[in-house]
Amino acid sequence: MSSLVRTDPRTIGSLPPVGPLAHGQWRFTDDDVATAQATVEAALDAGMNLVDTADVYGLDWGGTGFGAVEELLGRVLAAAPHLRDRMVLATKGGIVPPVPYDSSPTALRAACEASLRRLGVDVIDLYQVHRPDMLTHPAEVAATLTALREEGKVREVGVSNHTPAQVAALQAHLPFPIATNQPQYSALHLEPLRDGTFDACMQHGVVPLAWSPLAGGRIASGEGVNPELLAALDNLADREGTDRVCVALAFVLAHPSAPVAILGSQAPDRIRAATRALQVSLDRHDVYRIIQASEGVPLP
Repeated sequence: MSSLVRTDPRTIGSLPPVGPLAHGQWRFTDDDVATAQATVEAALDAGMNLVDTADVYGLDWGGTGFGAVEELLGRVLAAAPHLRDRMVLATKGGIVPPVPYDSSPTALRAACEASLRRLGVDVIDLYQVHRPDMLTHPAEVAATLTALREEGKVREVGVSNHTPAQVAALQAHLPFPIATNQPQYSALHLEPLRDGTFDACMQHGVVPLAWSPLAGGRIASGEGVNPELLAALDNLADREGTDRVCVALAFVLAHPSAPVAILGSQAPDRIRAATRALQVSLDRHDVYRIIQASEGVPLP
């Protein structure tokens, strides 16, 4: 049986194709520009040309505050401007601590324009609403996103952590398609399989960007992971001559919606090692084995 693992490039709207693995910058908090540049270059060299950040990154993982990660990437791009042409640059806005969410027209526009300044770029390739603001009508969110796109400040628009109904409500007011939805998905967190997120992506041609594909490192460490799931991943890793990290990444890539797996590692050696996931072969039996081990019950 042929492998279900999808290693081909993904197409996000009008943007250049992106690799199946992406570089996530939630933990991109090292303030040394040379170290940060080496991390970005390692990711790009490994084919992870989608670089995913957010304005709120920097409030944890040792960061210095709101906007710090975007500012660091901006410093990297200022020092090495040629890297901008190698990446599809994605960022997110809409989280405003301690509110916590604000996608009102004034706030969302201000967030996008502040991201442009911190990153030191003229346009953001993919701008995503980080979390839904339940107190702003989707028509207002759509109007702001449409204006930003028409002004050339963003190229494509997506959402993150939105339910299928929230995506549909926003899409109803947009004159162009939503390009991405960014849910949490891993062998340990299967909700997008069950809550309609992936189904809606396949229905409307939306590219899923899976955050935390290694469950925040828990799959690698085994901490808090049921032994049945670890055994299933390790057995497949032994068969494939790799480790459970690569099997877990291949599992994410095996869904027919063709997710992009966003890697949070900031260590160049681990970034390079993750590309071995693209050589893992998983068939239907293997993927269902992981699902059943994760949920702890046989499928009906």
